[in-house]
Amino acid sequence: MAEFKKKTMEKLRSFRHHPGSFLLWLITMLAAVCTICVLGFLVIYILIKGVPHLTPSLFAWTYDSNNVSMMPSIINTILMTGLTLLIAAPLGIFAAVYLVEYAKKGNKIVGTVRVTAETLTGIPSIVYGLFGMLFFVGACKWGYSLLSGAFTLAIMVLPVIMRTTEEALLAVPDSYREASFGLGAGKLRTVFKIVLPSAVPGILAGVILAIGRIVGETAALIYTAGTVAKVPENVFSSVRTLSVHMYNLSKEGLNTNEAYATAVVLLILVIIINMLSGAVAKKLEKR
Repeated sequence: MAEFKKKTMEKLRSFRHHPGSFLLWLITMLAAVCTICVLGFLVIYILIKGVPHLTPSLFAWTYDSNNVSMMPSIINTILMTGLTLLIAAPLGIFAAVYLVEYAKKGNKIVGTVRVTAETLTGIPSIVYGLFGMLFFVGACKWGYSLLSGAFTLAIMVLPVIMRTTEEALLAVPDSYREASFGLGAGKLRTVFKIVLPSAVPGILAGVILAIGRIVGETAALIYTAGTVAKVPENVFSSVRTLSVHMYNLSKEGLNTNEAYATAVVLLILVIIINMLSGAVAKKLEKR
């Protein structure tokens, strides 16, 4: 308690000498409070509207027009997330390793790749969907399938994983690399035994952001993965994820309550994935 009072008094003294600091602190606190309030309102609103309509029929193994089950969509969402990360995570991480550890400083290719990644981050998802429909669905002859949707989403989340991994690698102190080289380790061993393990928490943060975008994506998947509410037999089967399922229910206007119930499950799924990822990141950081 005494230490808290001491820190508070020191902060007040600094505000007297620098009035602008108090204004910035106040704006920051207001922004944080507004963010928390908006998030809390959204969560509470979805829970109030959706929880009363969660019934056992919504979790039936097969979907039909009577039960509008979301179970196939839950399975499809997990499969889509796993397959997308299987494609995008290795590419994004190894691309970042090359940019940070192997590319020479001032290399024009590095600058071009970074600008391209930042540009890709800002492209609307429906544009990715149209590209996926023209290329993966049409040109590659994959049709509306799990594979077409996964490759489209992999292109979407690749810049996020690559840029966050790059920042995580840059945050690793150079002294770690110098100590490893001093002990006789080569470049490859230093990267995989020293640098990458130290950057794992930052890399996982990028993966968590990618998972959030994959789970919540709708526009791109309508044009590439299709809307078939059925557990896929293989990667070339058309699938419907939870977000697409919720969109279809709300669009039809006949199952609005079930759409809110789907939103509750989607929210819980995202929270569980984030909690598990955070726990893994903390465990790896302790190691």
